[in-house]
Amino acid sequence: MGGAAAGTKWIRHIQRLSAAKVSAEAVERGQSRVIDASLTLIRERAKLKAELLRALGGVKASASLLGVPLGHNSSFLQGPAFAPPRIREAIWCGSTNSSTEEGKELNDPRVLTDVGDVPIQEIRDCGVEDDMLMHVISESVKAVMEEEPLRPLVLGGDHSISYPVVRAVSEKLGGPVDILHLDAHPDIYDCFEGNVYSHASSFARIMEGGHARRLLQVGLRSITKEGREQGKRFGVEQYEMRTFSKDREKLENLKLGEGVKGVYVSVDVDCLDPAFAPGVSHIEPGGLSFRDVLNILQNLQGDVVAADVVEFNPQRDTVDGMTAMVAAKLVRELTAKISK
Repeated sequence: MGGAAAGTKWIRHIQRLSAAKVSAEAVERGQSRVIDASLTLIRERAKLKAELLRALGGVKASASLLGVPLGHNSSFLQGPAFAPPRIREAIWCGSTNSSTEEGKELNDPRVLTDVGDVPIQEIRDCGVEDDMLMHVISESVKAVMEEEPLRPLVLGGDHSISYPVVRAVSEKLGGPVDILHLDAHPDIYDCFEGNVYSHASSFARIMEGGHARRLLQVGLRSITKEGREQGKRFGVEQYEMRTFSKDREKLENLKLGEGVKGVYVSVDVDCLDPAFAPGVSHIEPGGLSFRDVLNILQNLQGDVVAADVVEFNPQRDTVDGMTAMVAAKLVRELTAKISK
């Protein structure tokens, strides 16, 4: 079910409850029970995985997958809500081995664990609106971070999820992070189409909240006057594709995170040229090659404390799941960057 259809379903459900003279308090109690149950499941799964890793020993940090299948804040197509299971399927499909390029084994739980998905649609179907939904996402991320040595590697979903995830990381660590953001778009509109939680406004919310010291945006090639003005307002370092050949050496030798709580990496799959990743909602020719992205990520110097991979749209992917494999490879290489 698409996000719009799900939203309509819960609105009608609330209307029926109101018609039946069910009190607002009763509805809120029911919503709270669903939220509590959702957070408990994430929390207990994270605790179990972390206990295993602590028993094994020798682990400073392990990437832990957390799916956030949210698509209703997309301004165009809502297919990214279906991405997390497709990415997991591609990671473990058997068409390639389980090693990262530097030789870390994904089959080793000290490298990669999985705590499941935040049940976004189930929560929305109870009438929970976005203010509370963003809180639930943040609390889910914190639940993972509470269990050393787990570090969240979040599977989106549209790019609106980056705001509650980064907020949680910053709040949990006690200060701002540096962010490396790879994307065709800056996603820094003040309030795109009247939606403060739009996937096109996530980094405006992050910067307003003081959750990032530095924000580097790489791969930009669809940026408006407002996008540039907002970038200047927040001191964002914006690298557009039209100057990538000049910027390449710098971007492939980044050093981030000194003096702050670490580095957060956000990869929108549409940072890639559509020749490499056609399964995205917003197809923007002239993007990065896959090896460009890997060079940037693999050469990045800094302590990566969390990351996300967002905006893969399975509904626009090729029949053989080409973009799912691309997203899975991004997850694999981010896992190598996080785990130690």
